[in-house]
Amino acid sequence: MKNNKQKVITNLKKARSLLQKQIEMVEEDEYCIDIMQQNLAVIGMLKSSHEKLMRNHLNTCFRHAMETDDEEKKQEMIEEIIKVMRFLNK
Repeated sequence: MKNNKQKVITNLKKARSLLQKQIEMVEEDEYCIDIMQQNLAVIGMLKSSHEKLMRNHLNTCFRHAMETDDEEKKQEMIEEIIKVMRFLNK
């Protein structure tokens, strides 16, 4: 996760910066399409961060849980993934 961690942090910081820029653009009554383009850039960065976090989770925590004999733990991990995917698809 170390390498991915830095990429996630970088993406989130860029998204935060772009969100601040969007706030300023709205406050200054800038052109709506320009603001929406910035919004799409933020959404892209957040989706990229989400993908990296999910990939890491599946390759570490989830994989570890699936390798155990604890059926309750396995089911909990599966339900967590389903829950996160539901939120993603809303």
